[in-house]
Amino acid sequence: MGSHTAFFYGTLMAPPVLHRVIWGNTSPPEIQKSALKIRPAILHKFQRHKVKHADYPAILPANSTTSVRGTLVTGLTNGDIWRLDIFEGCEYERRKVRVRLLDMSAEAGGEGTIEGVGDVRTREEEQIEGKEVEAEVYVWTAGKHRLEPEEWDFGVFVREKMSKWVGREATETDEGFQGRASIIGTQFCC
Repeated sequence: MGSHTAFFYGTLMAPPVLHRVIWGNTSPPEIQKSALKIRPAILHKFQRHKVKHADYPAILPANSTTSVRGTLVTGLTNGDIWRLDIFEGCEYERRKVRVRLLDMSAEAGGEGTIEGVGDVRTREEEQIEGKEVEAEVYVWTAGKHRLEPEEWDFGVFVREKMSKWVGREATETDEGFQGRASIIGTQFCC
């Protein structure tokens, strides 16, 4: 079945969104959830951007002073990666990178804490970096002209947009997923 490790920096940082993409259910059985380990991590030398007219972000390689905070997920199967590849579509390319784990103990508790992500309000200078590991990440390939200069904000996504992806609203309309080029066809793909 294979075992993969991936770094997520956008909508897939939210466990319900990840579960829905790889298993078709935001609340899978505990045996499925226990197969994955989700931890906060950081990817250096990349920068995250908003994608124009979308709820999801993109990353591009950048200079040595930039970094992207996200989640490291271990225990993904070949089937999970296949479904993730379909979800990401031709706007992204899966690449191998080196990421650093972030110390959860420095981020435990608090109202800004999200399962597997830690406290989304923690400033970069407060992060405690740990072990470096290899992972796969989806890097934007659909052109800089489709990106906003400002950074995408996970906290804003959780508060304002996530219900379109995994809430009651999502089960009725699939609104969040309908915005993905991989779901609506190839209008943005090369």
